[in-house]
Amino acid sequence: DAQLPRPGNTSHPEDLFAGLELLLRFKPLFLPLYCLLVAVACLGNAFLVGCIATNKKLHNATNFFLGNLSLADLLMCLTCVPLTASYAFEGRGWLFGRAMCHAVALLQAATFYVSVLSLAAIAVDRYVVVAYPVRQRIAPHYCGLVVATIWALALALAAPPAWHTSYVDLRPIGHDSIICEEFWRHMERQRLVYSCAMLLLSYVVPLLAVTVSYCSISAHLRRRSLPGSANLSQARWDKTKRKTFLLLVVSALVFALCWLPLQVLNLLRDLDPDFTLLEKRYVNLAQVSCHLVAMSSACYNPFIYASLHRKCRAHLRGSIRHSLLPDAPGQLVSSLRTDYSQ
Repeated sequence: DAQLPRPGNTSHPEDLFAGLELLLRFKPLFLPLYCLLVAVACLGNAFLVGCIATNKKLHNATNFFLGNLSLADLLMCLTCVPLTASYAFEGRGWLFGRAMCHAVALLQAATFYVSVLSLAAIAVDRYVVVAYPVRQRIAPHYCGLVVATIWALALALAAPPAWHTSYVDLRPIGHDSIICEEFWRHMERQRLVYSCAMLLLSYVVPLLAVTVSYCSISAHLRRRSLPGSANLSQARWDKTKRKTFLLLVVSALVFALCWLPLQVLNLLRDLDPDFTLLEKRYVNLAQVSCHLVAMSSACYNPFIYASLHRKCRAHLRGSIRHSLLPDAPGQLVSSLRTDYSQ
C-alpha cells in the first residue's frame, strides 16, 4: 500500500491534518524530486518496453517478465505518482473526483504487486534456464498466460484497500478540503491482519523466493566454473548467464531496498495507532519521504538493464542514429546485428 498520507487504522479524519504544515515547508524540495522521478521513470521504462517489444531477439521469457515489470512501473508513474504527490501537497485535498480516488488506490497497490510477482517469475525462469540448460524455454503464449495471471492476482490482492478507500467531501462542514483515504471503520483488527498478511505474501515471501532461486543459480554456476568442468562454448554460455544473473540480482536488490522504508513505516503505523513511536506531526513527512524512495524504484531498472545488457545499448545507439540520420536505415539494422539472443 503506497497511498499517502495513509492513516490506515484510524477512523478520525482530523488525524490527517497533523503535521501538514510541517510537510508543506518541504514542498519546494519534494515537488521537483517527484517531477524528476516521473520524467526519468517514464522515459526509461517506455524505452525498455519499446526495446523488448520491437526487437525479436529480445523475445524470451525473462525479457517478457522484465517488460511486464517496466510496464507496471510506467503505469504507476503516469497515473499514481503525479496524482498522489499532488494530493499530498494540495491544501484542498483530492481534486480528481471520486472515480479516480478509487482507481488510483487500486492501481497503486496493484502495480506494486505486479512488480514483486514479476521479479519472482524472473527468478524462477532464470533458475530453470541455469539448472536445466537443455530444457526448452517457455513459449511466448505461456509467458502471456503467466503475465495475465500476475495481473489478475495483483488486482485481487489490491482490491481490499481500494474497497475501503473513502472519498469524503469536507466542504459542507466548513473545511475547504476533500479526502481520498483508506479507512477501515471499526475494522482495526481486520486491517492489521490484512497488512501483516500482505507484507508476508507480497514482499517477504516473493523476495525470499528470489533469494533462494538466485542462491541456487549461484551454486550451479560455481559448480560449472570448476577447472576442467566445461569446454570453451560452455564457459562462454556460463559467462553470459553470470552477466544476466548479476543484472537480475541487482534489480531485485534495488527494488527490495527502495520499498523497505515504506513497508516498515506502514507496519509501524498499523501496530501503533496511537502514534507513541512516531509523533503525529512527523507522520506525513515520513510517509512522503518513504513514498518518494519507494517510487524511485521505477527509475533504476532501465539503467541497470541497459548498463549490463548489450542488446539494449545497441538498440539505443541504433535508435539515436536512426533519429539523427533518417535517410540511413541500414545503420539501425547493422547495429542490431551485434546482438546476442540469450
